[in-house]
Amino acid sequence: MKNLKQILMAVAVIALASVPALAGGAKVIANPSVKADSVSADELKSVFLEESSSLKDGSHVEPVLAKGGSAHDAFLQDYLGKSDAALQTYYRSLVFTGKGSMPKTVSSDAEVVAYVAKTKGAIGYVSSGTSAEGVKTLEVK
Repeated sequence: MKNLKQILMAVAVIALASVPALAGGAKVIANPSVKADSVSADELKSVFLEESSSLKDGSHVEPVLAKGGSAHDAFLQDYLGKSDAALQTYYRSLVFTGKGSMPKTVSSDAEVVAYVAKTKGAIGYVSSGTSAEGVKTLEVK
């Protein structure tokens, strides 16, 4: 009985230890013109669903998306609560109704970093291990 308890405890510890690793699959980056050093999960959702074009501090932002990959999947799951297919359908409905446009989409983390670095107000996400030279990393609260 004591061994079973130890095994269950070890399994629980391993399971809990893996949760932050999954949630940390993407880091949020922004052009240095963005004044904020942190952003709330709600602000991110609002910006990437094109409900808002600025952060609480007044910084105008323009979202940029990756076309796929683990960072894209992690970002969608953690912050937007949508699958890629659902997000694309959502954007198409905004375009069709005239309420929005398709955000800039690029193919790789390197392209996200390059676009964000050169585009005033750009905000995007990359894999947590990606070098983010020329951009600032925003803490998500």
